[in-house]
Amino acid sequence: MERLRLRATGRFFRYCSNRSLFDRRLNTNSENSIHNSTSGYAHGFGKDCRDFHFFSDNHKRNVQTCFGFLRYQGVTFRDSAEKCLLEKTRGFQYRGFGSLAAKVQRNPSFSTLNYDDISYFKEILGEKGVIEDEEWLATANTDWMHKYKGSSKLLLQPRSTEEVSQILKYCNSRCLAVVPQGGNTGLVGGSVPVFDEVIVNMSLMNNIISFDKVSGILVCEGGCILENLITFLDNQGFIMPLDLGAKGSCQIGGNVSTNAGGLRLVRYGSLHGNVLGLEVVLADGNVIDMLGTLRKDNTGYDLKHLFIGSEGSLGIVTKKLLMEAKRKLGEILSAFEFLDSKSLDLVLNHLDGVRNPLPPTVHKFYILIETTGSDETYDRQKLEGFLLHAMEAGLISDGALAQDINQASSFWHIREGIPEALMKAGAVYKYDLSLPVEKMYDLVEEMRTRLSDSANVVGYGHLGDGNLHLNISTAQYDDGILTQIEPFVYEWTSKHHGSISAEHGLGLMKANEIFYSKPTATVSLMASIKKMLDPKGILNPYKVLPHS
Repeated sequence: MERLRLRATGRFFRYCSNRSLFDRRLNTNSENSIHNSTSGYAHGFGKDCRDFHFFSDNHKRNVQTCFGFLRYQGVTFRDSAEKCLLEKTRGFQYRGFGSLAAKVQRNPSFSTLNYDDISYFKEILGEKGVIEDEEWLATANTDWMHKYKGSSKLLLQPRSTEEVSQILKYCNSRCLAVVPQGGNTGLVGGSVPVFDEVIVNMSLMNNIISFDKVSGILVCEGGCILENLITFLDNQGFIMPLDLGAKGSCQIGGNVSTNAGGLRLVRYGSLHGNVLGLEVVLADGNVIDMLGTLRKDNTGYDLKHLFIGSEGSLGIVTKKLLMEAKRKLGEILSAFEFLDSKSLDLVLNHLDGVRNPLPPTVHKFYILIETTGSDETYDRQKLEGFLLHAMEAGLISDGALAQDINQASSFWHIREGIPEALMKAGAVYKYDLSLPVEKMYDLVEEMRTRLSDSANVVGYGHLGDGNLHLNISTAQYDDGILTQIEPFVYEWTSKHHGSISAEHGLGLMKANEIFYSKPTATVSLMASIKKMLDPKGILNPYKVLPHS
């Protein structure tokens, strides 16, 4: 998808389209776009005639005050404006890389590609996955602004994580430099070679692996084009939290590697908040699997954040998980909590001043929903509509809507009072777990069967993000009961691809249990980072990582 680009460089503006300064085959049906540059943000225009504004780092300018009046009609510009643009940009399009090359020298420790290297790559990728065509390489060596140009003689197109792993393992052993490449829509030369680096292009790893409508979690490969993901989720009734002007070409792996912001950042935040997990191949070929489909996981270092924004300098993103917006109450939903009947009984029996806002009929589960928006009337109408729809569909049997802040506080006191009620009831074994939503309560029921009448097993937590608070209440602490709980609770959680710590951390209690949630390679990487930053191990010892 080609779009108009207008960018400030120094004290003047320049115009360029997707590939060439003089290629004006603009998509006149395109929507408004925002293009992020190193020096500011240009707010573009679509089909209709619009004024063009530039928002720089320090101030706002109107283009008509810089050039005279600039308007866009298809591909026609007013003569004076066009002349100004072309005069300012002629002879400058390729200059940036030329000046940069004079300052950067090729690392002499890097090897040079030879025939044996190419033969090896053909063995693992096949003939079609190894590109030596000069025309193809000319495109891959050049960024879309024609500002940066490398001289790579080889482009590789892996189709799987295993192939990426084999490529990097070999290149590491041969000391062959590599540049990961997605849609090649970047603006700072990050996705093209500087010299003769091997290009690893991710375009063929473009599969959507899964989408869970219950949790709103998408799993896909790093080569998926952003616009394809947006369309896929639109068809499912969900919203992609990321949108960019370059969405027709850019790939999600590149978006993650550059921590792309885009048009919806104000509403949904950055990719640090929307990416739940990653699968990454390190320089030595090791695959780091951080793809847990959990919204909460506090088992050690959150390593995915090392790779979000690392621009391919630490590893290649091969798969990712993305958290999407909820339907119905999506834009105003702020809390979605659940508690079982035993939780409610504890609160009613052990806390003073608490009453059940619903009729005394016993229900197995209770849900607490909170919405937060800017228009109280609209928010209330939307919440009432949701409750009506849920009742008509048989999803809920009764409900109460808080009429003021005091009543809302009393609703929250029930949910927030459960830990206090448990403490008053006696000894309690507490487990903070992340599990797939459809499996959350299965563990509670299995634990009740396992412990029978020796304990009161209670389940409550954050249904919106799959966080179960499993609490086992007894008259007093008993080692016999503990041996029935652990390690069963950790084994069950691991078996169902959950996390043994959703939000409370590992601390001393779970440091040695980290392997239930994290692969050995991931824990080893955590230990290496810890060793690098704290070589003598003096900071909070015996916590988080295994004692051995």
